[in-house]
Amino acid sequence: MTFLRSLATSKGDLSSITAPPFILSGTSLVEYSKFWAELPDLFVAPTMILDKEERALAVLKWFIATLKGQYTSRNEALGSEKKPLNPFLGEVFLGQWETETEGPTTLVSEQVSHHPPVTAYAIYNDVYGIELQGYNGQKATFATTTLNVRQVGHAVLYIKKFDEYYYITLPTLHIEGLFYGAPYVELEQKTLIQSSSGYWASIEYSGKGYFSGKKNTFKAKFYAPDEDSPLYTISGQWSGKSTIMNQAKKSESLFYDASEHNIVPLIVKPIEQQAEYESRRAWEKVAAAVQVMDYDTIHVEKSKIENQQRELRKKEREDGVEWQRRYFELIEDEGPLREVAELAGVEPDENVWRFKRQVFEESPDSKM
Repeated sequence: MTFLRSLATSKGDLSSITAPPFILSGTSLVEYSKFWAELPDLFVAPTMILDKEERALAVLKWFIATLKGQYTSRNEALGSEKKPLNPFLGEVFLGQWETETEGPTTLVSEQVSHHPPVTAYAIYNDVYGIELQGYNGQKATFATTTLNVRQVGHAVLYIKKFDEYYYITLPTLHIEGLFYGAPYVELEQKTLIQSSSGYWASIEYSGKGYFSGKKNTFKAKFYAPDEDSPLYTISGQWSGKSTIMNQAKKSESLFYDASEHNIVPLIVKPIEQQAEYESRRAWEKVAAAVQVMDYDTIHVEKSKIENQQRELRKKEREDGVEWQRRYFELIEDEGPLREVAELAGVEPDENVWRFKRQVFEESPDSKM
């Protein structure tokens, strides 16, 4: 209750508030990029579809499939939503998915900013010629009994075979159940997926109300280029089943069923082989203490990392230097992506974080 009162009396962004140990998870937020591709079969599926419309629908299906992992899987595993560890500047999380049919899919995730917090990531599979790049930050505010989180940034999916981009905006979320001690995430407002081919989708989210509705509900409308009426509408629960309606034929069929797809575990190097700035090694003692609810050790070990980071930032200011990011750089937005963002009616960011793949592949970190 003391923590909730501190939230209720805070104004503006809550990123500076220190969360009490009992609501922490043992996982850093820099790991959350993995939820984009823990279903590798759906991630690479669009690369095998020749028809533009069918391919754009496959991208929409993959996106809907990622939502359960990103926003409910931790709740199911832990019994309620826990606050992830705030990554430190320069923290890196690396991994790879290995399957017999899809080949290796590589993940590179790095904390590129601490104030405001921003995580950049790249996920790619060279066998199928597909790559996802993006970055996201969070701005949290508290209203009445709800924690509201606006996600900043976007994702861009690129399919090499068709030289095709998909610009993806990120959903806003809110965390309910704080006063009952069982927090959970719901999505709200809308996101867009805009293809350079002209096909696009708008996804609106709603959740369970006090008296009606189902949790994790969405409704998507899928449009052809330069058309005002949707070709398809897709609706259901993004954590469960959804159906697709062909508007011309008025026929309905199953679109996606989360229970039919198994998550492929991400392969991460053993902690003893990781560098000191890699996430699981850096937070190893904190994560172990979280597992046994040793709050004193959580506080001590977490404070060591945070104080070390403060000293590093202080020295950089004194020396007049800036932290050099390892595998991402802030650049002016490229032409093709600006065009896709403008097609979606989204004001493109002037500068975007993009992956320096050659730098990564020439580094020891790339050796899994």
